[in-house]
Amino acid sequence: MRSIIHIICVFAALLVPALAGAQIVRKDSVPLHWAENNKKVIVDGDTVSMIIPERNYGRYDRGLFNYLYLPKGDWAFGFTASYGELNTDDVQVLSMLKNVDFAGKMYSLKPSISYLFRNNQSIGMRLNYTRGTADLKSLAVDIDDDMNFSLHDVSYYQQTYEVAAFYRNYVGLGMEKRFAVFNEVSLDMGAGSSRFKRYYADQLFDTRTNITTVSLNFSPGLCVFIQDYVAFNVSFGVFGLKVRNEKQNTNGVDEGSRTTSGANFRFNIFNINFGLMVVI
Repeated sequence: MRSIIHIICVFAALLVPALAGAQIVRKDSVPLHWAENNKKVIVDGDTVSMIIPERNYGRYDRGLFNYLYLPKGDWAFGFTASYGELNTDDVQVLSMLKNVDFAGKMYSLKPSISYLFRNNQSIGMRLNYTRGTADLKSLAVDIDDDMNFSLHDVSYYQQTYEVAAFYRNYVGLGMEKRFAVFNEVSLDMGAGSSRFKRYYADQLFDTRTNITTVSLNFSPGLCVFIQDYVAFNVSFGVFGLKVRNEKQNTNGVDEGSRTTSGANFRFNIFNINFGLMVVI
C-alpha cells in the first residue's frame, strides 16, 4: 500500500510542473510563429499587420499566411475589353464545302468599381456590354448526288447589357504585395436582343428575340501589380448557375416564349477575362 502511495506521489510531482509550464492554445488562436514573422505597416495613418490573422479550422498548422494585398478603405477601378473577328473568302474543305464566304466579329466592354470594406475583401458593381454579328453570304455543301444544298444571305446580330454585383476575396502571396490569387462571386442580371435573317424557299424569314438572363458565377483568378497603383488580373469561369428567358417573333408573328436553366461545373475556355485595375 505504501509503495502504491509512493508511486502516486512521484507521478504527481512530475505532472504538476509539466502542467504549470504548459500553454493552453485555443482552436481559433493564431499560431506562435505568426507573431514571429509578422510585420507592421502604416496605411492611412493606422498601423496594420502584413499578415491577416484567420481562424484555424484545421487540426494542423500548415504555415500558410494571407498577406495584406489591398488595405481596407481603398477603391479599385477596373476595365476589361475583348474583341474577336473571323473572316473566310472562297474557302474549300475536302471538296465538300465550297464557296464559303463568312464574316463574324464579337466584342465586349466591362467597366467595374469596387470598395475594400475589409483588408483583402471588396464588394463592387460591374457593367457589361456585348455585341456580336455574323454574316454568311454563301455556303455550298456537296457530299453526294442525294446530299447537297446551298445557303446564302444569312445574318445574325446580338447585343446584351448586363449589370453585376460581386464580392472578391484576395489572398496575398508575399509581403512584397505583388502577386495574389482571388475568388469572385457575382450575381449578374442582363437583357438584350437578337435578330436572325435567312431565306427559305425564296422567302425571307426575320426572327427577333428578346433575351433576359440571371446568373450566379464563381470565378477564381490571379492579380499582379505591374506598377504601384496598376494591376493586371485574369479570371476563369469554373462554376455557374444560369436562367434564360426568350421571347420570339418571326415576320411579326408571335411565336411565344421559353425559359431554360442550367449549371456549369467545368472550366470554361470561353469565359476567360483579362483586364486592368487601378487602386487608389
